[in-house]
Amino acid sequence: MPFLSPESIEEIGFQSVGRGVQISDGARFYGAERIELGDHCRIDDFALLSAGEGGISVGRHVHIACYCSLQGDGPIVIEDFAGVSSRSMILSSTDDFSGAAMTGPTLPPHVRAIETAAVRLQRHALVGAGSVVLPGVTLGLGSAVGALSLVRDDVPSFAIVAGSPARKIGERRRDVLELEHELERRE
Repeated sequence: MPFLSPESIEEIGFQSVGRGVQISDGARFYGAERIELGDHCRIDDFALLSAGEGGISVGRHVHIACYCSLQGDGPIVIEDFAGVSSRSMILSSTDDFSGAAMTGPTLPPHVRAIETAAVRLQRHALVGAGSVVLPGVTLGLGSAVGALSLVRDDVPSFAIVAGSPARKIGERRRDVLELEHELERRE
């Protein structure tokens, strides 16, 4: 996959860009002035990052795979070493689909009910392919979301969750913390 040159990345107008950032020439960005990219993060083909008022912060060594979508008016924070697998969505805003309000961006705000809340993926958190993370969710340190899951509640540190809605199915090992320290000693 062809990656953008450092000059092309600078032209996008991000709030900040770390060292060694790799961005596919097929990725798209809206509100780039509200997007921070940490050292050695990678954003693949057809990823869409649409930063609302709360902005998007991507940490060090984060991978956002192809066809991912990160969007909404609330803040989205992806901490160091986290990963978002292909076709996943992280939403910090969503319409109320109960029927109590109208839905869709073509309508004026007075007929819509939009939920907006921060989303945080803590260090080493992983989102499996095709999953959806809803507004207000925090994925704890080292947690993992199985493929095709709907995450509407916080996930405890090192928990493995899966399903729709996501439920705890196991625990992850904590070896990643020692590996993180080893990597930092070498950098």
